[in-house]
Amino acid sequence: MGRRVIDLQGVTATYEGEHIPALHGVDLSVDEGHLVAIVGPNGSGKTTLLEVVNGLLPITSGTVRVLGEPVSTRSHRLRQRIAYLPQDLFFDPQTPFLTRDVVLMGRYAMVGALRRPGPADRRLAAEAMTAMGVADLAARPIGRLSGGQQRKVLLARVLARRPEVLLLDEPMTNLDPRSKDELSGLVLRIQEDLAPTTLLVSHEATVLLEAAERVLTLVDGRLLPEGEAWDTLSAAGAGRGRAA
Repeated sequence: MGRRVIDLQGVTATYEGEHIPALHGVDLSVDEGHLVAIVGPNGSGKTTLLEVVNGLLPITSGTVRVLGEPVSTRSHRLRQRIAYLPQDLFFDPQTPFLTRDVVLMGRYAMVGALRRPGPADRRLAAEAMTAMGVADLAARPIGRLSGGQQRKVLLARVLARRPEVLLLDEPMTNLDPRSKDELSGLVLRIQEDLAPTTLLVSHEATVLLEAAERVLTLVDGRLLPEGEAWDTLSAAGAGRGRAA
């Protein structure tokens, strides 16, 4: 067993103004370098789980530790080591940033708010754009790109940041089948090149689930035993049946 990087024990979390918890007594551990997928229907608490791991949502009970450190909404330095790709992060056509600027933003968290990225940071950003196949889009406004292209740019930003922990929230949302296949391959390339500890959430079966070391199911804010993962996904109409 490798080093435990993500560790949740008895975690319950409730959004402000709500009475029913979004997560109920969740226990989850992820070892270093592993890709773990969390599946389940919409509204099951998958996004909430990522927000808790990233310290964006306070918990009401339990403990959360990432990279050996306790997580809270004040864990700013810890979040420098985490890359989080939300599912609804798409850019308006009027967004003024160029693609190369968006990728370089991945380095700002590493160099600090009061410092400007240097030549080494720009080299990492350029290499990431090449690796993700968006180098030819460097001078184009991010808002003018297709949804699939924007997702590639955001993955390039992740790669430039070189995180130790990667949180992916429905990375294939609103993409056509071809784009989903391309994006899946790019995520696996990041996994191979950087070996981050990755937590992926999805409500549909993708090639990323096949590559995951474990597939867990979250329903109504509760993680089910591992053996029930594929049964539940299939029942939700998103899977392919029970895993062997």
